[in-house]
Amino acid sequence: MASALCALLLLAALAGPICLRLRTSPAFVTGRDGRLSTSTALALAWTVILVWLLLAILGYGLTAGGGVKYFSGSDGPLSTLTTVYLPLLGGPYVALIAAKTVVGLRVERGSLAKPAAPSGRRPLRELIANDSGRTDLVDLQYVTLSTVTMLYVVLFFLADVGAGLPRLPEEIWALTGAPAGAYLVNKMATRANPVITGASLAGDRLTVEGGGFTPDPAGRPPLVTVDDTPLEARPDPLTGALTTTLPPTAKPPLTVVVTSRGLRSDPYCYEGPAVPAQPTASN
Repeated sequence: MASALCALLLLAALAGPICLRLRTSPAFVTGRDGRLSTSTALALAWTVILVWLLLAILGYGLTAGGGVKYFSGSDGPLSTLTTVYLPLLGGPYVALIAAKTVVGLRVERGSLAKPAAPSGRRPLRELIANDSGRTDLVDLQYVTLSTVTMLYVVLFFLADVGAGLPRLPEEIWALTGAPAGAYLVNKMATRANPVITGASLAGDRLTVEGGGFTPDPAGRPPLVTVDDTPLEARPDPLTGALTTTLPPTAKPPLTVVVTSRGLRSDPYCYEGPAVPAQPTASN
């Protein structure tokens, strides 16, 4: 019990500062578009867990374990490191490196749109969502299976810290490797659909912000559809945003879709301008 408590305190000491840093400045786990990167976040989590396991085993071996003899032998506390844990860590890191390469190349070639994320704190939901904010099934399964595997490793280790790295089946790497592979294939297969990140209304002029708003081969600008009504749009050459004039009957909330080169964006719901809070009367 005491060894498990010490291991938990060590985990808190490692993860606590990292979580605080992520809360205030999550830049090192975001992608080139400013959103939280699923592959980076999971690779970081697995790194923290593996470092924690090694430090906890080292501390146990030098105290309650009796010293150097604790680490020797074919069945020592680190005997499964190369057969189980390094392959377990390999899946997330392969996905991280390959995804960054694939996305970077596709953005440079213009076959993928990565609009900048809205400013402000990054919600954890971005780990399982696409650029439009909708839940992505592939990202969801990658995060879910990886989290379950992490809990499996942590709980089995705490159940018997003195045994060293938990004796897990060698096939458990598939719980991170297979989802990581699916995640990478999804990045490669994602089409360059236009992405809406925001909208604003000034009078009857609707401005739609996002990415992938490129003209078709004939030079025609993208089409903005508001509540199933197609409207002509004028692109801003500086910001890339689209501006259109709403019909008199169109009132918020509005469902906005952009069609570019025959590809449609996910629907974006514009609720209208934020209403400032009214001051309360004081006695």
